[in-house]
Amino acid sequence: MLTERQEEVLDFVREYQRANGVAPSTREIARSFECSQPTVLKHLQALARKTHLDKMADGKWGFKAAQVQGHLFATPVYGAIPAGFPAMQEQEPEEMISIDPALFGVRNARKGQFWFLRVAGESMIGANILDGDLVALVRRDPQPGDIIAALVDDTSTTLKTLVRERGRTLLRAANPRFPDIAPLRLESQGVVVGVLRRKVA
Repeated sequence: MLTERQEEVLDFVREYQRANGVAPSTREIARSFECSQPTVLKHLQALARKTHLDKMADGKWGFKAAQVQGHLFATPVYGAIPAGFPAMQEQEPEEMISIDPALFGVRNARKGQFWFLRVAGESMIGANILDGDLVALVRRDPQPGDIIAALVDDTSTTLKTLVRERGRTLLRAANPRFPDIAPLRLESQGVVVGVLRRKVA
C-alpha cells in the first residue's frame, strides 16, 4: 500500500515520462514537490521495493515502456441516469471498464471517487451528451456551470447543468425542449469530467 506522497510521486513520474519520453531526475521531482533530493530518493526507492518503479539504465527511476502507456483503473459503470425529466432510478452496477482516468484529467483515482453512468434521454444533446453515452464522474463539490448527476428532492435523479440565478439554484438542460428544474433539495452525486460514446450514428 502506498502513502499519499508516494502516490503523488508515482503519478508525477508517470505523467513526466509520458510527456517527455524519459523519466524525470531526482532534482526535477524535488523541484516539483519543493523537497530535498534525498527525500525524493527515499520515495523512489520505496516505490521500487513495492515494484511500482524500476531503476533505468541512465540511473533514473521510472517505468518500462509498456508500463508508461497507460495506468488502467477498473472503473464501475452504474445504471442509466435520465438526461431528460427526472425519474426514480435505482442505480445498480452494470459492468466494469478498464481505463486510464488520466484521459479525463483525473489523477490518483480511488474506489468510489471515479465512475461512469449510462445516459438515457436527449436533454443534454447541446452539451454533446447523447442517449446511450457513458459519462465519467468524479466526487467533488460542484461549481456553477458544471454538469452534475443530481439527486432531486431526495427522490429522483437527472443529469443537468448546475446554474445559480438571482439567488436560486437551478438544473438546466442543454436542449430547449426541457424546462429548468428548481429543486427544493439538491444533492450532487458527481461532477461530469468526460464522455465515452457507445453509439455511432
